[in-house]
Amino acid sequence: MPNSILEPRLAGKVALVTGAARGIGREIALRLAREGAAVGVLDLKAELAEDTVDTIVQAGGRARAFAGNVAERQSLVDAVAALEADYGRFDILVNNAIWVRYGPLESITQEALDRMLATGFSSIVWGMQAAAPAMVRAGGGSIINIASVAGYLAMPGALVYCGVKAGVMGLTRSASAELGPQGIRVNAIAPGSVPTPGVAVNVDETKMQGRIERTPLRRLGRVQDIAGAAAFLASADADFVTGEVLSVDGGITHAFS
Repeated sequence: MPNSILEPRLAGKVALVTGAARGIGREIALRLAREGAAVGVLDLKAELAEDTVDTIVQAGGRARAFAGNVAERQSLVDAVAALEADYGRFDILVNNAIWVRYGPLESITQEALDRMLATGFSSIVWGMQAAAPAMVRAGGGSIINIASVAGYLAMPGALVYCGVKAGVMGLTRSASAELGPQGIRVNAIAPGSVPTPGVAVNVDETKMQGRIERTPLRRLGRVQDIAGAAAFLASADADFVTGEVLSVDGGITHAFS
């Protein structure tokens, strides 16, 4: 039996995960590292990014922390360039970071709207723009954008969030068509409700219980569920998958109740 069958799926690959200091982003970074990738951890919270890196390194993996704001194009350009310089290639980008605040239409402020668009939409454009040339030099790559079932569903009080996540899906499909001829796959993951520190700011326990009751699998998502999907899309197992939005939602998108 060939030795290669025992190798991690992402051995020798180099990845960058944004918003990877905690929650879904952190778990994706840990999973990609366990699969063999060297992982860049980009987050506004430098100390927490370093903690994610320490966890990876202590487990025998390779990682580097980057303190930066994804709303600023240069943060992504610098991180991709540094990873390519350190490891000699760049293969995987996970656009996960976002800042979110819910509220009714009349409560939306210029500041909140601008920040949500900058972190949740513009940052994906900047990330793909920074990653694509490096991926071409590596012979191809995989871009994974974190969307949400909110991009499909109507959520009262979450007008901007729903719009941003629907936009992420559109960006993903268009980028897959543009970058496919260069060997770059572009997909998205649409999580259902996953209890993370960011979600807790906007969704209380009563609403979470309601979501459980409407979900066919009768539970909330786990960060590990999303990380597993990201590892699949990043790997050669998904070599013929591009332009897709993979719902990891316990069935809530298709349930009628």
